[in-house]
Amino acid sequence: MKIKAFLFDLDGVIVDTAIFHYQAWKKMANGLGFDIDEEFNETLKGISRMDSLNAILKHGNLEISEEQKLELAAQKNADYLELVNTMTPANILPGVSSFLAEARESGVKIALGSASKNSNLILEKIGVKPLFDAIIDGNQVSKSKPDPEVFVKGAQSLGFENESCIVFEDAFAGVEAAKAANMKAVGIGSSKVLFNADIVINSFEGHSVSEFLNL
Repeated sequence: MKIKAFLFDLDGVIVDTAIFHYQAWKKMANGLGFDIDEEFNETLKGISRMDSLNAILKHGNLEISEEQKLELAAQKNADYLELVNTMTPANILPGVSSFLAEARESGVKIALGSASKNSNLILEKIGVKPLFDAIIDGNQVSKSKPDPEVFVKGAQSLGFENESCIVFEDAFAGVEAAKAANMKAVGIGSSKVLFNADIVINSFEGHSVSEFLNL
């Protein structure tokens, strides 16, 4: 089936806000009396805020009420947003802007498929929001990757069948979600980590849209 749409994850694909998430989660964990390192933070990639919080609390052997969880999640998000508000177009990952522009010129529809609830703000800050035909994020979905919900809704929002979409992802769980939706998956990062993707690239630099239209 002809490829008609590209679905992009946000963190680690278009921008790298992982360090912001890490700093905010680390601050929260420290306030609770324990620590998380960068290696543990890698396990949080691609999953929702509440799922991340539950994983961190389990890591710290803490059990708290649902009300306390909501308060912690809100504070973490506030700390994260302080960092996000400092973002500019300089935060876009290499090659992304030209790749998105080329996709638009080629007639390929573009959607975001991210667990982030702050995707609109981030896309505005880095100046690429007008390039997206649809934005599906944590405000529209209830299930975390590897559940395919976010990508299925992305395809629906563009009016295309799942099989005509390619997903660009930097997380194993995200690639799993793409596969569960019967979509092609391009991994951004390490082939050792993203071995479940159809192809893996280091970044968008040096790659053209036409390379992916015959996947």
